[in-house]
Amino acid sequence: MRRFVFLLLFSAALLSSQLHAQSSCSAMSLGRGASLNGFIPFPPDNAWNQNISNASVDPNSDAIINFIGASTPIHPDFGAGLYAGSTIGIPYVVVSGSPFVNIHFTAYGSDSDPGPMPIPHNAPIEGYPHPGNGDRHVLVLDRDNCWLYELYHSFANKDGSWRADSAAVWDLLNDEQRPYTWTSADAAGLPVFPGLARYDEVASGQIQHALRFTLQYSRQAFTPLASHWAPNSTNSLAAPMGMRLRLKASYDISSFPPQAKVILTALKQYGMIMADNGTSMFVSGDPDNRWSNEDLGTLKQVPASEFEVLLMNPIYTPSNLPQGKAPTITSFTATPQIGHSGQPVILNWTVTGASYFDVAPQVGAIRGNTVTVYPTVTTTYTLDATNQYHRSKKTVTVTIQ
Repeated sequence: MRRFVFLLLFSAALLSSQLHAQSSCSAMSLGRGASLNGFIPFPPDNAWNQNISNASVDPNSDAIINFIGASTPIHPDFGAGLYAGSTIGIPYVVVSGSPFVNIHFTAYGSDSDPGPMPIPHNAPIEGYPHPGNGDRHVLVLDRDNCWLYELYHSFANKDGSWRADSAAVWDLLNDEQRPYTWTSADAAGLPVFPGLARYDEVASGQIQHALRFTLQYSRQAFTPLASHWAPNSTNSLAAPMGMRLRLKASYDISSFPPQAKVILTALKQYGMIMADNGTSMFVSGDPDNRWSNEDLGTLKQVPASEFEVLLMNPIYTPSNLPQGKAPTITSFTATPQIGHSGQPVILNWTVTGASYFDVAPQVGAIRGNTVTVYPTVTTTYTLDATNQYHRSKKTVTVTIQ
């Protein structure tokens, strides 16, 4: 009886925590570069949000730093204004859910979440107003439902849909992970948004999460939180995706200007996570004309030698990838399965071992095990259930008479 009462209390506490988090999520402002008003993506125990100031150092730290280049400075890959006609940094937009649109995949569709997704037709593309042909990230936060949507190499279509090389959905209320060996909008299989240095949080005086950075070389390996590799080096000292660096506690930041000091404090407390191949020690943030480029420029005084690599255990390679089962979909039903145009239909599913669900068309990412749809024509609905190992699918057809 005590165990039953404990489970009830635990479940109630968990539900209360999730409802509180979702309420905080709904407090985010709307628009491009909007303030999150104190909301921090993912639970406090998520690795992005863990204070690692006392974490152990990897025994190969010095050798890895020397391979990167001890004198290589960190570089803020974000700021105010334009560079070569493009904004500096990775933009994001906060929306209030609908309308949901279709995503057409051009490269990594099998590693992508199927959609639909609430991507506005005017969502900012990385590098706007002239994004060129680079990474072209699109990051969208849905404040009503507390999901994060990220697209890579994205292009808006005239009909309101989007095409992209890949897309990933992240549950902002839970500790979601991409299936092992799956990419995301980032090469490491990580979410991009939680690793950005954002103006709104720097202006508040603190960053309470790790930052995202790039290195020139990586090997065929990853360490948690990452789930994917994109190797361009066979050197054993090249970084695995997900490697975390921490600014040494002994490094004096007292003379740095305000914006740089907040960022450096975060690098001591939360560190930075290697998320993609790119120019070494480039740190990501959002473009915002309130940044002081002069202030941020002082970060270039900090060399890689003032960082240490945190202990990496485990490191996954092709020889020791975790093995596990995809979710088991016991049932996926529609009630009624035969009906009239516009009539409500309840989709219901029973699944074990899933981290999150997608229902297409019309619905997209969803929590729980039921949703109501209103088909106007005969429609086949697909349920995707995903966990850290793989994805399972099941369909049901609703016939409209």
